[in-house]
Amino acid sequence: TEAQSGSDVAGIRTRAVPVDGGYRLNGAKIWCTNSSVADFVLVAARITDNNDPSKRGSLNLFIVERDTAGFTIGPAEDKMGARGVPSCPLFLDNAFVPENNRLGPERLGFKIVMEAFNQSRPIIGARGVGLAQGAMDLAVEFVRQREAFDQQVSNFQGVRWMIADMAIQTEAARSLVYRAAAMVDDGISGKELAQAAAIAKAQATDTAMAVATDAVQLFGAAGISNSYPIN
Repeated sequence: TEAQSGSDVAGIRTRAVPVDGGYRLNGAKIWCTNSSVADFVLVAARITDNNDPSKRGSLNLFIVERDTAGFTIGPAEDKMGARGVPSCPLFLDNAFVPENNRLGPERLGFKIVMEAFNQSRPIIGARGVGLAQGAMDLAVEFVRQREAFDQQVSNFQGVRWMIADMAIQTEAARSLVYRAAAMVDDGISGKELAQAAAIAKAQATDTAMAVATDAVQLFGAAGISNSYPIN
């Protein structure tokens, strides 16, 4: 990811200049997952200038080792969520990468990155399902313990409707994620996987937001307290 292009892989501006024995990389990346604990990172870089009309056909993918001269991993972002997964900026200042560290043939970086996206989207979907399941479990536990109007809150029909809807959404998202993950395991690629993976990721992450929001509502005022993990 780069600041100016986001998920627009064809808009990458990091440059890889061919030199004797390899390439010199210059540019910057943001939100690099797990980079603070990784031994190496994968960097997509352009081997032509930014005005080249064949943007998709001018990208390479490189393995950049952590101790490479000119390669710096910045401090982890202070995020409101996903705190267990560090995300850091990367800086490349004339960093030399040997030719053997290029993944795949010349100019196929775009295709490799897009296929990697397709295979990683079910993982993001799984995170969404896990967040939804966790939020629902916490909400169910809370409404079973809390009492109002001389009965458990879980006995109110409106509360049960909410929990039922949360369960429906979570299970539907889980099925989509399992389907996409199974396709990856079966070696399916291309447009078929791209569609299934995108659907799974979109539905699961939307479900995580919806279910977590409902869970906070079921907690009432306690939902905004730092004493409860649901917040």
